[in-house]
Amino acid sequence: MSHPLLAAEAVELAIVSRSGFDESRHIGAAVVVSADGSVTRQLGNGNALIFGRSSLKLFQAIAVLRAGVELEGAQLVLASASHGGTVDHLRIVEQLLARAWVGAEALQCPIDWPLDGTARHASAAPSRLQMNCSGKHAAFLLACVTNGWPTDTYLEQSHPLQLLIRSTIEEFTGEKIDRVGVDGCGAPVFATSLRGLATAVGRVASATGSRGDQHAARLSAAIRENAWAIDGVGRPNTVVIEELGIVAKGGAEGVMVMGLADGTAVALKILDGGARAATLVAIELLASIGAVARPDADRVIALTTDEVLGGGVPVGRLRASELVLER
Repeated sequence: MSHPLLAAEAVELAIVSRSGFDESRHIGAAVVVSADGSVTRQLGNGNALIFGRSSLKLFQAIAVLRAGVELEGAQLVLASASHGGTVDHLRIVEQLLARAWVGAEALQCPIDWPLDGTARHASAAPSRLQMNCSGKHAAFLLACVTNGWPTDTYLEQSHPLQLLIRSTIEEFTGEKIDRVGVDGCGAPVFATSLRGLATAVGRVASATGSRGDQHAARLSAAIRENAWAIDGVGRPNTVVIEELGIVAKGGAEGVMVMGLADGTAVALKILDGGARAATLVAIELLASIGAVARPDADRVIALTTDEVLGGGVPVGRLRASELVLER
């Protein structure tokens, strides 16, 4: 059995400078794979285990399709989303619940505020519907109703849906899962290696109508066509998808995955759990191997990276480490 990623196995991935002084450093590990799953770049221990957190929603959505649920377009994307809780997001979640003939009270995700700032300001109170995983949970309920499975125990590891999700992740990663935890939304979360996770994401992103898993092909096409649904307008994952055509999915505790149509993919974990460097590092790694053109990388990094401010004006920046930038 492998072990969790250790600090001794991590490397410097990003640096925050302020007024010409390097103030903070993010360490972690990352793996870039090619279409055949071979490793193109590896920083740190790519074989150590991590919880993929919300990046695993891609495979949870595929499992829902495999369970016989017919989903298309934005409804399919919401099944894999960490959504912002906007009016448009909640409308799609309510559509999924209506198809399952259940109300929001059937959701077993926690009560929460929307991630989107405008939606949060407009919200009168936190709710399960607004929680960023509510689309996934609504899709879970729809899969249960479609198959006659219990709806009150759908988050238990032994539930037929969770067993299907587990086997789907094992298939796409090529790894046997032996560590399972509880995700922030209450669903089982499965530990994989970064290499396995990158391989799995590459398989999803490269699937088409004539190649690869057909459920994965439907999901990747829907994500590219409805990028707003997986995150939110102006939010990092959505911007990356819209600007670069890359399937991007962040996860809690500093996890990020990105997959290109040719099967190239990256998976990374920022060991301190912070997300601010994850998009930057992933794009820089893809640019380092020529998978993303330098001008495109620079443009999207500028759109998705917070400025370092002092007195309300820029006084520094977040940058990738020299190790990440190596070609």
